[in-house]
Amino acid sequence: MKKHAKDFGSKEFLLNYVNRRWGLTKTSKVGAVMELIRKCQPKTFEEWESWYFDNALTNTKNPTKITKQVLDELGERLFAKLQEIVIPQLKEAMQTLCLEDCIEYVYQLTIHRTYDGFLVEKSIVTTQLSKEFPAINFKETDAHLDHAGDIDYLGEVNGKAFGIQVKPVTARANLGNYDISARMQDSFREFESKYKGKVFIVFSVDGQIANKEVIADISKEIERLKD
Repeated sequence: MKKHAKDFGSKEFLLNYVNRRWGLTKTSKVGAVMELIRKCQPKTFEEWESWYFDNALTNTKNPTKITKQVLDELGERLFAKLQEIVIPQLKEAMQTLCLEDCIEYVYQLTIHRTYDGFLVEKSIVTTQLSKEFPAINFKETDAHLDHAGDIDYLGEVNGKAFGIQVKPVTARANLGNYDISARMQDSFREFESKYKGKVFIVFSVDGQIANKEVIADISKEIERLKD
């Protein structure tokens, strides 16, 4: 199958990192592209390109039309972030990074951060959400089940369930309000089809729920599943 995307070679990881860190291609900037292309069902690349610029809107409270100029401006912002922030940070890291840092990082990531994340996840769900919704049975997803990588807990309601994913607030900041990937969108849709409930992302900061509004959203979902 012919690929239409350009290979940026060794530049790819830097471009990808900066783009994700500042959320430059999140749906609020470029629209819900996977949803758009599925609506278009293009037979050719040219058909998709034309259809995108005719139909794409920012996924925001007040949607605006996306043009080639908008995408160019996003590319200019990416370049500015690289030049002003990322490259200086990389230079500093390269001058000070040593073998001991790499060894300690792997150990910390594997052992310490996993344990910290486990404690936060437990606190958010089994303490805070369970207190908000005492009638709901929250249980960890089985590692062998579908969606386990994207959904941490199930909230069981009348033989149905909604999903909970716990993310540190740094993920939200780094990814520009944490715009979920197309793969995760598909996973969430599959979950909803199977369990009939939506998936909610709960952001944590210092062991507390950061996006408090999610509690009201979960409450509404519980009432819907009860019907």
